[in-house]
Amino acid sequence: MPYFKSFLLLLLIVSCQPQTQELDRVEGEALGTTYHISYFSDQSIDIEKSLDSIFDLVNGSMSTYQSDSDISRINRGEVDVKVDEMFREVFELSAQVYRESGGYFDPTVGDIVNLYGFGSEQGVTDPDSTMVDSLMKFVGMDKVELTDDGVLVKKYPEVYIEFNAIAKGYAIDAIGNFLDAQGVDNYLIELGGELLAKGKNLTKDTYWRVGVDAPQSDAEKREMIAVLELRNRAMATSGNYRKFRVDPETGTQYVHTINPLTGFPERGDLLSTTVLAPNCALADAYATAFMAMGYERAKALVEGLQDIDVFFLYLDQDGQKKEYLTSGLQEVIID
Repeated sequence: MPYFKSFLLLLLIVSCQPQTQELDRVEGEALGTTYHISYFSDQSIDIEKSLDSIFDLVNGSMSTYQSDSDISRINRGEVDVKVDEMFREVFELSAQVYRESGGYFDPTVGDIVNLYGFGSEQGVTDPDSTMVDSLMKFVGMDKVELTDDGVLVKKYPEVYIEFNAIAKGYAIDAIGNFLDAQGVDNYLIELGGELLAKGKNLTKDTYWRVGVDAPQSDAEKREMIAVLELRNRAMATSGNYRKFRVDPETGTQYVHTINPLTGFPERGDLLSTTVLAPNCALADAYATAFMAMGYERAKALVEGLQDIDVFFLYLDQDGQKKEYLTSGLQEVIID
């Protein structure tokens, strides 16, 4: 009997020990880009199937590249579309950043984005101010309203809405919520260069470490200007140094950041903005807003925001490259 009791006690002790968590990785293509996910788990997770479901839901709700999505149907003028909770959450986050940025983040600028060839529709050759002005009448989050029963009401039927500057970040957050529900406490999600981190890289016993790219036009020779630790936060970077379109007939270069207040591409003094936020949807949206605002306006806005940290690369009045980092971002820079 003593031997049997000792055996039961040993069995109990062994069964209560935490199982070793192994590093798993998964990668693929979605939402027009690539993704890479690293996570630690002590159980098998059917993550590929769940990822496919998440991406399908996001596309079906808010992809302007999918003709039968809710947002495409709304943009075509269908009035009987009732959107899902994903659409509502993204709409409300967009409205929040629209208000806080003074209109520099605005999903209703979609027709202007298309005009310059950065959206789901082909742009025109060398668009002029008359074309821009004719579309600006339909730009503004104050021209759309989402009712309690999920119907988007437009002030003008021509209003075109697109969430391309926030939907990718929202998809990352959705993946994070899935991993949370599976009891995963340590993961790093990357989708199209945007990131969400939780816990640590248990292999190295450090917070997840990620790089900040140097602004340059050659994407094949990417350099990092800093490495930082993502401590249970999201990160998004926006810049005009890679995303631009050159008109094949005129040679005119159009940068991808559109100023929603003017309708024209913004080539200001900000070279790139890296944003840390509690979730990736907010990081995504603010990174876009800051680029449109320019350095001084963006810096002033950041100083009044909670839980938002930034790394700005900008040009001073003499054309010299400068850096601006909030104190919260300085704390996570790795020397």
